[in-house]
Amino acid sequence: MPSLAQMTGSLHIHNFYIGKLKAKQEQLVASDPELAMLLDNVAEVLSEHAVALVDEIAERESDDW
Repeated sequence: MPSLAQMTGSLHIHNFYIGKLKAKQEQLVASDPELAMLLDNVAEVLSEHAVALVDEIAERESDDW
């Protein structure tokens, strides 16, 4: 099981790549809408995983108290 620090680091990485994907998606909307939609879908999956990480981190932190 990953440590709390590893999970927090993973969350930061997820958020970094979500931002990168959304920025690139916005650039491609007009020129390549299919690729833009694909990037949006990938960002959405990462966002869902990030939410799960936030929940798991919060649960772990509450267990530590």
